[in-house]
Amino acid sequence: MVTWDAQDYARNSGAQHRWARELIDKLDLCGSERVMDLGCGDGKVSADIARLVPNGEVVGVDKSEGMVRFASASFPRDEWQNLSFVHGDASQLAFCDEFDVVFSNATLHWIMDHLPVLRGITRALKPGGRVLLQMGGRGNAAAVQAVLDEVCTTSRWNSYFTGFTHSYGFYGPEEYACWLPKAGLRSIRSELIPKDMAQQGKEGLAGWMRTTWQPYTQRVPEDLRDEFVREAVDRYLRDWPPDTGGNVHVQMVRLEVQAVKPGTRSSANGIWMMG
Repeated sequence: MVTWDAQDYARNSGAQHRWARELIDKLDLCGSERVMDLGCGDGKVSADIARLVPNGEVVGVDKSEGMVRFASASFPRDEWQNLSFVHGDASQLAFCDEFDVVFSNATLHWIMDHLPVLRGITRALKPGGRVLLQMGGRGNAAAVQAVLDEVCTTSRWNSYFTGFTHSYGFYGPEEYACWLPKAGLRSIRSELIPKDMAQQGKEGLAGWMRTTWQPYTQRVPEDLRDEFVREAVDRYLRDWPPDTGGNVHVQMVRLEVQAVKPGTRSSANGIWMMG
């Protein structure tokens, strides 16, 4: 199981936060919705949504107890009356008919089996409730994954990767066309969206690798992880050197999904902004 360092993630998740802000714009919130932020991480995105629903509420849910503690400390309830954070597994959501919107950014690719998650989202939504998800999609960061797979096979590291298979669920619209109706949701849009991620030089790339590719890095003893990451970074930079401004680029692919739970939409539920 992946163990998260909340402070390290907060320092190295700038791209995820920027993309989340773009995604939030598509929610078309009225200001009174009750919103679940599934996979809330350090809480910054949940807070962004909370600012848009002054007469509503945002509940951030995360499987990492460390992330929930960090988010709760960063956004204390006495200062953020409409924002709270709870510990929970996306595959075992216990909510029932409670939310107008379920939002998730950069989370579900950590899960291989998405159908239990989607069924839990359906249960959590009120009739007419809306879903907006973005996650790593098919082909996401393929060059980085190829480098990590190459490093794993070298004599220096292969003993730590015996029987290793990565645990990312990078899917596409085809899978979601099947899963959404099985979960009781009506699809509005599912599409793969290419994104360019720029990291600030070698150190920025190393920080992102360290906090994003834990299924690889956490196979290595803690005192050797920096060395493992440095080797992967050096191999990546051989083929993908920094641009003239010193930024290192990674070609990402996001899967974006919009869906609704059938039923009568409440007055708090806005309309979709498509695109």
